[in-house]
Amino acid sequence: MFSDPMLLATAPGPFSDPRYIFEPKIDGHRLIFSQQDGVIRLYTRHNNDCTRQYPELQLPFENDVILDGEVACVDPATGVSDFEAVMTRFQAKRADKVKRLTAELPAYYAIFDILMCRGQDLRRLPLTERKEILASLALPSPNFGIVPHIVGAGEALFDQIKARGMEGVVGKRMDSPYETGRRSDNWRKVINWTYADVYITGYRKTEFGWLAGVADERGGIRLAGIIEFGTGLTERQAFYGVAQQIVTGEDRDFVYVEPRIKVRVKMRNWTKSGLMLHPFFISFIL
Repeated sequence: MFSDPMLLATAPGPFSDPRYIFEPKIDGHRLIFSQQDGVIRLYTRHNNDCTRQYPELQLPFENDVILDGEVACVDPATGVSDFEAVMTRFQAKRADKVKRLTAELPAYYAIFDILMCRGQDLRRLPLTERKEILASLALPSPNFGIVPHIVGAGEALFDQIKARGMEGVVGKRMDSPYETGRRSDNWRKVINWTYADVYITGYRKTEFGWLAGVADERGGIRLAGIIEFGTGLTERQAFYGVAQQIVTGEDRDFVYVEPRIKVRVKMRNWTKSGLMLHPFFISFIL
């Protein structure tokens, strides 16, 4: 049975509060684990069934449960989640590829909440009580784990997360119920952003998107991604007013411009292929 997950609000920065627990934010994708009448189904936050992609997570608990957590692939050398690896797992559909990737990139289910157990709906219980019930579960294999947390010391945890290059921290009010399908300030994420200065090298002809580039080792400009978020009407009008004067060419999808306009962006991280992961515009660099 699928249950819409509780969604995170965004905190403006790291914070500490004795009313909150703080957990590391796992860099994977949201996963609802449902075991009903012994039948296991795995769902993304958007109710997409991804059971077949993760055979190593199709293991039963002693009793029927609905769990909320994050599925990740952990780099054994660093202990840090590898977002690209879990996306490779998620996108695999053919049985032979799923089998190969299960051995090469084993998935790990990091559980942080429990919604139902033994037929009882637990969502109205305070978070601390749900955590106690979750901690009492016998996990079916080492591919399952419970996300650790600390009380109050969010800034100290964020400093540790930042030093390890992890995604961020989530602060959760200890007395909060599980607010199904709602974005709530009772759960607040703090992202460990990476910052970069990039050149705008073109723009989409249809929906909004600025092509971004960075200097390469040969002194040229290489593609670094597409900026789709963070701009307002003022920034877009300013860009297009200048861009029309520096156009170098176009194709079916993009108009290309000279790399004269430089902007600062924040992003989740760089991919292994040198692209920005979820870049957000911050400001023009004059």
